[in-house]
Amino acid sequence: MNASLNPSINKNETAVARVKLLIGGEWVDSQTNEWHDIINPATQEVLAQVPFATESELNAAVAAAEQAFKTWRLTPVGARMRIMLKLQALIREHSKRIAVVLSAEQGKTIADAEGDIFRGLEVVEHACSIGTLQMGEFAENVAGGVDTYTLRQPIGVCAGITPFNFPAMIPLWMFPMAIACGNTFVLKPSEQDPLSTMLLVELAVEAGVPAGVLNVVHGGKQVVDGICTHKEIKAVSFVGSTAVGTHVYNLAGQHGKRVQSMMGAKNHAVVLPDANREQTLNALVGAGFGAAGQRCMATSVVVLVGAAKQWLPDLKALAQKLKVNAGSEAGTDVGPVISKRAKERVLGLIESGIREGAKLELDGRNVSVPGFEDGNFIGPTLFSGVTTEMQIYTQEIFGPVLVVMEVDTLDQAIALVNANPYGNGTGLFTQSGAAARKFQSEIDVGQVGINIPIPVPVPSFSFTGSRGSKLGDLGPYGKQVVQFYTQTKTVTSRWFDDDSVNDGVNTTINLR
Repeated sequence: MNASLNPSINKNETAVARVKLLIGGEWVDSQTNEWHDIINPATQEVLAQVPFATESELNAAVAAAEQAFKTWRLTPVGARMRIMLKLQALIREHSKRIAVVLSAEQGKTIADAEGDIFRGLEVVEHACSIGTLQMGEFAENVAGGVDTYTLRQPIGVCAGITPFNFPAMIPLWMFPMAIACGNTFVLKPSEQDPLSTMLLVELAVEAGVPAGVLNVVHGGKQVVDGICTHKEIKAVSFVGSTAVGTHVYNLAGQHGKRVQSMMGAKNHAVVLPDANREQTLNALVGAGFGAAGQRCMATSVVVLVGAAKQWLPDLKALAQKLKVNAGSEAGTDVGPVISKRAKERVLGLIESGIREGAKLELDGRNVSVPGFEDGNFIGPTLFSGVTTEMQIYTQEIFGPVLVVMEVDTLDQAIALVNANPYGNGTGLFTQSGAAARKFQSEIDVGQVGINIPIPVPVPSFSFTGSRGSKLGDLGPYGKQVVQFYTQTKTVTSRWFDDDSVNDGVNTTINLR
């Protein structure tokens, strides 16, 4: 990444480039004493350093957003829409360049990085429809000469806290819809891979987002807590781990903010024996091991029903064919996990599966990638004989580990999925419409795929994870997010003309 080309990167003569803050339309060098390395997970190369912003810098970002809100909230909807149109065009133009940076800092393949950007781009495209999405309602003559109508108005300064696994898609879930609705925004990207996020922010500025409407601060828990407790921030959107998400939801909620918190998952794929065998196996392997399993919507549990138990050898054989390599290398299927710490955690869970009696069908430990010996690589790992008490089932592994369970009937599979505390996504693979209808009706999971392994809705709908995977009522995009980023004001009006008849004082609550 050439620092001289990017205003969000410090251009001084230090050995390692340093990421800047965006405050009030200015790229600001942080005055912090705490800097963290951004590390390429395939090579351990330090790509840049990210600051952990000071309290005063966070306060300055919020103050800039608060000041900008005074005028931005009055900006015509057409003007806001045109900025989104410009932004989506710029993202399309620069997506391949951003994908290279994303792959380097996060580890996923170039193709998957491009997909990361594209799924976020779809939300920006949806934001271009804000003129119709933000419409209120009108009812004429609800009483004699009385009309009632609603206004959807922005709520003020909003904030977003994003995870490492989708450094393009998740920020684009947040700030475009928030500012398109007339709010201003403070974004805190993941401190592990903020470079691609900052490239998108640069494009937003280039697209015409006014000074102070979008601000960026970096940091860890101190900055997160500062966002959750700042009195001028009205709403907080979070995507990440269950532990941090629960903390954000509780802390921000205690300080009177709207909160949406998308958290961890344990997503099951239920396979009936009548499913299309080849397509189903391809889907399971792709959804289980793609992005090295670092997706909150990854398939992490396969439930083989009845005669589908015979598919296990084919599942193993297909997983064995996947190529483990750096995400930048052609033909790579599985890249590295994000950090050495993440690798140690995943390896520890694999060890627990062996210790607790699961059968290790495919062992991804000790994989070596020529030319990238220092990378955080784990190969596709497959367990069978898994029970609901084992850690590899109860915990979200967030690595390229797929566990297989077996049941006799669809009813047993539904009961198994519903007993799990998470509710992000699930899939059923079958050729039976009756089985699919039963499954979608009885399953207690927010997002259901029928022969779809990762059922993330397109942006005209809303992300609807449930139960232990989501805190807060409204999802992060689609129609629900317009509700989240606006407040409804209801107006009841009556206008009198000179010929109106005065019918006296009305001391009841009835309109007449």
